[in-house]
Amino acid sequence: MLDANLKTQLKAYLEKVTQPIEIVASLDDGAKAREMQELLQEIVLLSDRITLVEHRDAANGRAPSFKLNRPGTDISVEFAAIPMGHEFTSLVLALLQVGGHPIKLDDKVIEQIKNLDGDYSFETYVSLTCQNCPEVVQALNVMSIINPRIRSVTIDGALFQNEVEQRQIMAVPTVYMNGEVFGQGRTGVEEILARLDTGAAARKGEELSAKEPYDVLIVGGGPAGAAAAIYAARKGIRTGVVAERFGGQVLDTLAIENFVSVKETEGPQFATALEQHVKAYDVDIMNVQRAEQLIAGDKLIEVKLANGGVLKGKTVILSTGARWREVNVPGEREYRNHGVAYCPHCDGPLFKGKRVSVIGGGNSGVEAAIDLAGLVQHVTLLEFAAELKADAVLVKKLKSLPNVTIVTSAQTTEITGDGKKVNGISYKERETGEVRHVELEGVFVQIGLVPNTEWLKGTVALSKHGEIEIDAKGQTSIPGVFAAGDVTTVPYKQIVIAVGAGATAALSAFDHLIRSSVDDEAPVAKEAVAA
Repeated sequence: MLDANLKTQLKAYLEKVTQPIEIVASLDDGAKAREMQELLQEIVLLSDRITLVEHRDAANGRAPSFKLNRPGTDISVEFAAIPMGHEFTSLVLALLQVGGHPIKLDDKVIEQIKNLDGDYSFETYVSLTCQNCPEVVQALNVMSIINPRIRSVTIDGALFQNEVEQRQIMAVPTVYMNGEVFGQGRTGVEEILARLDTGAAARKGEELSAKEPYDVLIVGGGPAGAAAAIYAARKGIRTGVVAERFGGQVLDTLAIENFVSVKETEGPQFATALEQHVKAYDVDIMNVQRAEQLIAGDKLIEVKLANGGVLKGKTVILSTGARWREVNVPGEREYRNHGVAYCPHCDGPLFKGKRVSVIGGGNSGVEAAIDLAGLVQHVTLLEFAAELKADAVLVKKLKSLPNVTIVTSAQTTEITGDGKKVNGISYKERETGEVRHVELEGVFVQIGLVPNTEWLKGTVALSKHGEIEIDAKGQTSIPGVFAAGDVTTVPYKQIVIAVGAGATAALSAFDHLIRSSVDDEAPVAKEAVAA
């Protein structure tokens, strides 16, 4: 299971374990159980603090599965999965944390978790190719270690397909709490806490409102926001970042191979590196906070938050990024996460052996179709234009695949379903006007991005596409308010361009602060001369 290099790395990590760990495995006679057994036996050999107990039964009806227990306590983490791929990090962290290694969370957050009043049983369905799933898994695992009244089990949907079918799970991560759907999609500790601790939002709003004004307040924590924070903080000015989720859309990106000086990486790793770099400076990061209104005053600019809090800045940089564009046809929203998906890497494994469609013939759409073709029975790619817009090398690869049908000049008109999940897609042939219907089980939408600017309408000037209009210095239509990244009219939506734009906006904000301070002092100087 583990190669020599991985064993060496894991052994070094396990040296940090200070408390005994008992692994209790529930196994059956299947091939996956033997694979899990092999992995667990290899782990046990790497630390004398870890023991393995095997049972030939199904804990909670699931086999194979295993628990990591701290003997003599209620601390336990469960995996109904063979946590390799993206979930291997979740396994390593669970071993360390169950084994007594300090948990890297803010003391206030840890205390809030301890004080949760209630019993919570979480079941998280994942796929091992999902880059969004580990954050949810790791968040719930660490919460269960801090507060034993919280129980967490990670379930590989591919391993327990009967449960996936029974619960009609068609997107990962999907989280159940006490037997009911709790949430879907990427979620961290603070977001989960906000839902469990109903008074937390109001308390946080009051806390944020009490903060002193920032010299530079950055709204958005993606590459543009992170770069702006670093450049601002290096100027020695009071800098704050408020973000709905630090990392932004990068967190939903699998492969990054065009960021200059970094040959290849993955979105979540890149986002972590961004956050670590920002935290190396004196920057106040306020995560899991959604901005709702921008209010420009004579001296200060206010940003009103969803929790009622109000932050103030002498200058503001808007870097709220963009999100996946919806195709906006009947059935899309009704069947979202029930056959309609936006991340082929995350949700593709749930459609193994099934028929799916990809809407969009750009690079994202063609790459999605290529990836899905290796998993599903058949892919139908629909492109509105007369030709695919993706790079030639991708189009050539797509056309070589035997289980892919390419339909151009196709206008998607409806995503159909049986009331519970998707069962087909309808499109109109633009040249003939004829409407056709394809029976299938999944639809992946890959048609570009839409800027996150709804909350700014009526304040800064926006383009006809909803992007923030900026000049060469990142200045918006409001003095002291700058913008950077995918949310703006910059023509190319690329990480490397967003980073440069963030730096530009921060330098422009600093220049504005200097000039504003000179203007404010000018009348005093004139009076002194007159005297």
